Amino acid sequence: MNTVRKITKKEMRRNDPSLASTPDEIMKWEIAKELGLYNKVLDNGWRSLTAKESGRIGGILASRKKNSSTVKPSD
Repeated sequence: MNTVRKITKKEMRRNDPSLASTPDEIMKWEIAKELGLYNKVLDNGWRSLTAKESGRIGGILASRKKNSSTVKPSD
């Protein structure tokens, strides 16, 4: 039996890539696209992802943040 859940305005904003306001949110959407999860998130929201999919996105995000902070410009 499928139940229909009411989506709040806050969730709608969170599930709209054009409204991503922080660099982390933008990067999260880019990673979802790279992993082929973009349409799933657009259609059903971030809650539709499995723990494995969410963890994969989070792991890649953390790795990229770590790599970007360790890169130092050469003089």
